[in-house]
Amino acid sequence: MFNISDIMGMDIYFFLNCFFVYSFLGWVFECIVISIQDKTLVNRGFVHGPFCTIYGMGALGVYFLFRPISDHKVLLFFCGCVIATLFEYLVAKLMLKLFGELWWNYDNKKFNYKGILCLESTLCWGLMTTLTFVLFQPMIENFVDIYFASFGKIIAIVVLLIYTADFATSFKKAYGAKHHTDIEKEQVTEGYIIK
Repeated sequence: MFNISDIMGMDIYFFLNCFFVYSFLGWVFECIVISIQDKTLVNRGFVHGPFCTIYGMGALGVYFLFRPISDHKVLLFFCGCVIATLFEYLVAKLMLKLFGELWWNYDNKKFNYKGILCLESTLCWGLMTTLTFVLFQPMIENFVDIYFASFGKIIAIVVLLIYTADFATSFKKAYGAKHHTDIEKEQVTEGYIIK
């Protein structure tokens, strides 16, 4: 029988708790950084709730992918730079295809590629990958250990259900907005527009 914990070496409910903690911390980080840059309070993320799940996916993805080389910090850094940048590029292409827009723009950064990628972020991904093994994952696991035995499974299930509903409505809204924009563009090129 297929057992995901055999592949990850981690209970699925423990994994979900780590995933949502990373996603929450990513949301906090994004809100702070973008609010400082824009000089106004900004609620970041694709969903309405306090999660940037790209951080949960990214952190745990590199953790499981790079565990075999985790003792080689220089290699870990460079692999993190390459893989995370490739992932960012693929996510950007997918977002453009599905929603017709990106939620970031690096046009104002030096050494950027079409506003999708930039050297600064690539180096940051390498650093974050290295810090995942040195600092973040041990801290996240210690935090989840505090409450996991008592109610970690319940938290994982409840948050997953709420997040799934939030994601579905956010996806539908973003995809619908892109579809509506596409229809308006077609109508403008045909010489009329209906509002």
